[in-house]
Amino acid sequence: MNVNQLKGKWMRFKGELKQQYGKFTDDDLQQIGGNYEKFIGKVQERYGEKKDELMKWADQWYQQLAPKAVDKKPH
Repeated sequence: MNVNQLKGKWMRFKGELKQQYGKFTDDDLQQIGGNYEKFIGKVQERYGEKKDELMKWADQWYQQLAPKAVDKKPH
């Protein structure tokens, strides 16, 4: 997930983030406010040793929202 993707999906993402990774407080989420750099900082602060795991989860979460490419066959 990148800067624009996080900003665009923040309202939806923050609820699932808090549910999946309970160390994020409402105050943390308010401080992040869809800012990618602040998100990365809070991930490092709260989940230092599991940062890669959390970032992989975030990428997978975003990919699930992306529309699937339709298999177009020539006629």
